[in-house]
Order: sequence, then structure tokens, then C-alpha cells
Amino acid sequence: MAYNPSLPSVPPWLNKGDNAWQMTASTLVALQSMPGLVILYGSIVKKKWAVNSAFMALYAFAAVLICWVLLCYRMAFGDELLPFWGKGAPALGQKFLIAQAKVPESTHRHANGTVETDMNEPLYPMASLVYFQFTFAAITMILLAGSVLGRMNIRAWMAFVPLWLIFSYTVGAFSLWGGGFLYHWGVIDYSGGYVIHLSSGVAGFTAAYWVGPRMKGDRERFPPNNVLLMLAGAGLLWMGWSGFNGGAPYSANLDASIAILNTNICAATSLLVWTSLDVVYFNKPSVIGAVQGMMTGLVCITPGAGVVQSWAAIVMGILSGSIPWFTMMILHKKSALLQKVDDTLGVFHTHAVAGLLGGLLTGLLAEPALCRLILPVKDSRGAFYGGEGGIQFLKQLVAALFVTAWNLVSTTLILLFIRLFIPLRMPEDQLMIGDDAVHGEEAYALWGDGEKYDATKHGWHVSSYSEETTPNNYVINGATGVTIQL
Repeated sequence: MAYNPSLPSVPPWLNKGDNAWQMTASTLVALQSMPGLVILYGSIVKKKWAVNSAFMALYAFAAVLICWVLLCYRMAFGDELLPFWGKGAPALGQKFLIAQAKVPESTHRHANGTVETDMNEPLYPMASLVYFQFTFAAITMILLAGSVLGRMNIRAWMAFVPLWLIFSYTVGAFSLWGGGFLYHWGVIDYSGGYVIHLSSGVAGFTAAYWVGPRMKGDRERFPPNNVLLMLAGAGLLWMGWSGFNGGAPYSANLDASIAILNTNICAATSLLVWTSLDVVYFNKPSVIGAVQGMMTGLVCITPGAGVVQSWAAIVMGILSGSIPWFTMMILHKKSALLQKVDDTLGVFHTHAVAGLLGGLLTGLLAEPALCRLILPVKDSRGAFYGGEGGIQFLKQLVAALFVTAWNLVSTTLILLFIRLFIPLRMPEDQLMIGDDAVHGEEAYALWGDGEKYDATKHGWHVSSYSEETTPNNYVINGATGVTIQL
């Protein structure tokens, strides 16, 4: 019965292969956030912030989904309200969700008004497209969180998530993907180098400025509490990227295949280059550095994954493993501005710098035949292929400036508004203690059968690796600053 073409659940326009791949790709992207970034954030930070960091990611995933179906999906992919914004409306009714998917403003016309590319109408229900695009919105929000870990007031974060989604993310998504002015101008952002990575990097850096820095002790010493678990989260992020870039064509087609291959080639190249630079410059390879290199490679290939050749993916990997490495390891230490802003996980370097790099390289390396497979402006090409390629690079640059400016201004206004009602930074007592003060929970049970540390019962243990300096007779409700002597 499942294969009976006359079933009401199998309308003539439904392509089961495309629908199955789109739901699979959606699941892969969702796994990047939950549990991927939840695990990565919870393990890459100092022990006392493990629960808080993981929870910020978990909360964002849930909150974005509800805001997405209530309002934001149609602001990003619905009917035009402004050249950079769609009309917000719920995406919840069954009549809407079981109809064939479509992006209503995606019909692209020549200058004389004739149609060049028909409306984008994937061969599966709207429900599949709504969920797929939610997973992109969610991961953008969670990536942004990486800049403010270890000090942002959790109540301020809870207010920030829906406001930033509404007033920042939907603008970039509609402008570049939903049929806005940059989409029709021919800017290439295959799967989110600008919409996701440049925006999260710029917004995260801006938020880190307004929230303020971590405690001095946290900035000076912030070791991962579990490097192996961090690698598990990074692995989910890497493998999930096949859905991230492979799902972008909205179909299980030729372009999805080349995008997945290019994604993995660029990530591997970038990881190797970053690690090699660590060895040359610091005389030892860093696991955290390898994860950073993996990340910058994945980010850099994203805006061009389906429109560049695989040799170009290697070139992009070489550059994404070296340029963000230079900005993070060398330039950061020499820049007063970068030193002043406490970007906890270096999201500015791994996402803003790498996303901008990928977008500009796409303007150079986009291959004409691959562009015709997927883009609404069919004669698009990178500058290296002659013709209008020089104009394409200019388009990529202008789009980057728009996304940067919008995120800088919108993020600032949102945080200044929230600050009127909720302090952006945690109070000092919470900053000192961490998870136990903020959530009443800790990542690891260090004493007995999960009981909390009590100095009167267990005594005070100090080693050169203690996280905090604790005065005599000071009792902490929790295990902060305790190192177990094994």
C-alpha cells in the first residue's frame, strides 16, 4: 500500500526521493546543534561553565523552532514586505504544510521582464522545507552564543534569542535566499556563508562587546573540561555538514553530490593546514586547533559548495586553514580592538572571517556550468572565468558589507533594549561560582554519590591546577576550584 501512487498522501507532484533526502538532511543539520554543539560547548569551556554553555545552546534550539513556525519562517521565505524582509505569518496550518513547497518570491526575471528562472517549487511538502530551514536558523543562533559563553545573563539570553531571530536572521535569509534584493541581484550564497556564518560571527562579536568580558581569571585560564567529548561534538558538526550543504539544492540532485564532496575536501584540507601551522609556530599540534581548522574549512566552503570545482575546494581549504589562523593566533594578539572584546570561542575568526573569505572566494572561483545547475541568474561565474566574473566578486563584497552592517546595528539595538529591563552580564557572585550558582547543577559529581562539595566535610584541596584561588575558611556551595588529587 505504501507504494500505491493513488494514495492521498502521495500526490502527483511528490518526489519520494527528494522528500526523503530533505528530511534526512534536516536531521543531519539538527544533529549539528542538538546534540553536536550542545556537547561541544559543554566540553570546550571551563568546568564551572559546562552546564550553562550547553543549556544556552539547548534553549536556543527549542526557542528558535517555536518562533520559526509562529512567525519567522514566512518572514524569511514568504511573500515580500520589503526588498529585504518577508511578511511574517504562522506556518502551522495543515493546508499550508501539506501543499507543495514553494518560495513565492524566487521567480527571477530578465531586465526586460521575461522569466529567466521559474519559482523554486521543490517536489515535497512545505512541512519539509519549513523544518529544513529551521535547522539553519537554530544553528546560527547557537553559533552566535559561542561569543558570550561564561558570563551572559541567562535571562538576557532567553530574551535575546527571539528578538535576534526576528530582527536580524530573517533579514539576511530573505535578502539572499527568500527572493530579496540580493537574491535577484545574483549574489551567491549557496548554503549560508553570509546568512549563517558572517552574520553569527559579526553579531557574536558585537554581543560580546556589549555584554562585557568574562572574569579576569576565566579569560586568563579557560581550559576545556573534556577534550575527548569536545571531539565527539566536533565530529557531529563535521558529519552533519553533509546535510547542511547537501540539502541546500532542495533536491537529491547532481549539485547535492558535488557539494557534499567539496564540503569534506575543504574541511580536511583546512584542518591539516591549521595543524601544520600550529606545529611550525608552536612546535606541537593542538587538538583544539584541529577543531578550529575543521570549522573554518566547513564555513569557508559553505557559500560556494555546489558551485566550485573540487580542486577549488582544496584551494579554499588551504586559505581557510591559514588566514583565520593568522587572524586568531597572530593578529588578535596585536589588535587593541580584538583584545578588548572577549569573544569566548573566537567566533569572529572561525565564522565571520572564514564566512567572508568563502563568500569572496566564491566570487572568484564559481564555475559557470555548476552555477547553471542551481542559481537563478544562469550566467553567473567567478572572476577567474572571465565575462561578468569581476562583477560577481563586487556583488559578493557588497552583500558582505550589507550583512555586516545590518548585524552590527540590529544586534546593538536589541541588546541595548534588553539592557533596559535585564542586566546583560551575570552578577559577580554567579561569575565566581558558575553553574551551581546559575542553575543549581554541575557537570560532574566530584564527591561521593553526587553530593556537593563541603569544605567542612572534605577539606580544602589545592594544586597548581586549581581553577580559582579560595581564601582560608571560605566555603563554596559546589565544586568550583577543587582539584582531586589522584
